[in-house]
Amino acid sequence: MYKLVPNFSLKDHNSFGVDAGASYWLTLTSPDSWKEAIARYPHLLQEERLIIGGGTNLLFLSDYDGLIIGTDICGYSIAYQDSTIVDITVGSGVDWDDFVAYCVENGWYGVENLSLIPGKVGAAPVQNIGAYGAEAASVIHCVDGINLDTCEPECYSHDQCRFSYRSSIFKEKLSGKFMITAVTFRLKKQGEVDSSYGDMKRIITDLGEPNLLNLRRAVIQIRESKLPDPRKVGNAGSFFKNPVVTEEVAWALEELLPGLPVYQLSEGYVKIGAGFLIEKAGWKGVQMGHAAVHDRQALVLVNRGGATGQDIFELSLAIQKDIFEKYGVALEREVQVIE
Repeated sequence: MYKLVPNFSLKDHNSFGVDAGASYWLTLTSPDSWKEAIARYPHLLQEERLIIGGGTNLLFLSDYDGLIIGTDICGYSIAYQDSTIVDITVGSGVDWDDFVAYCVENGWYGVENLSLIPGKVGAAPVQNIGAYGAEAASVIHCVDGINLDTCEPECYSHDQCRFSYRSSIFKEKLSGKFMITAVTFRLKKQGEVDSSYGDMKRIITDLGEPNLLNLRRAVIQIRESKLPDPRKVGNAGSFFKNPVVTEEVAWALEELLPGLPVYQLSEGYVKIGAGFLIEKAGWKGVQMGHAAVHDRQALVLVNRGGATGQDIFELSLAIQKDIFEKYGVALEREVQVIE
């Protein structure tokens, strides 16, 4: 089954709350829905295509002249398990945090640090979502979906997904060409929680023993204290990626900015805190028109009410320009801009 709606408003389908529209919106409820839809409406094959999850990582600068495809494919099934691991296949339309809660309830390790990230399961491989020292790529076993050009099902193994920092083959080469219908995650039945990030260990100690449930509670507590609820204040979470620089660049910045968060990567390269740079540059809480930098987390840009996508985009450009001029660091957007 599917549902096709022309002249569709996207205001409630992007977490910035930007008032934009799309020529067509198509909801798929099964892997066969795409083939059924184009059999009746073959002109859809000629439309520009954008695949959307929860709309939590998109910034629309104007109306979208084309077809937006959403998914409502839900459900869980165990593909394999033994005494140490479980492979669970999850429909792309399942709410991501509902899935995390389900895993924690079952005592499965692997996604607990990714609690409270908004969006749907199908978006997790696309963006390679990550937080608090964890990435989706570390637990994704394979990705199932439909080739929208051939209408045939395809499956991508972990290696074929070409995961990188906040990216994958689905965000790059296969953007608009492959509709994810399910993701299979390989999780552990035994393990230890990773509480090494920031204040997490202290918060878990306050909550009790270091187990899955308390780590999830700690992550939720931290996120709620720093990040605005997109249902109340339009935002897409972290707007910029944490920059990757050489160790020499990081050393120089640490002398200028004591306390700069630095995370070791491969030899000679480190990741530094974008939010820290933005805050030190004086942008925290700054408002331009109806768009603003959040007053508690400088990495988050918000819609104060009535902002257009262009307003938010212009604010991001001003921040990028200033950070480069002050620190010589080029900030890259994590949010996908749709022109």
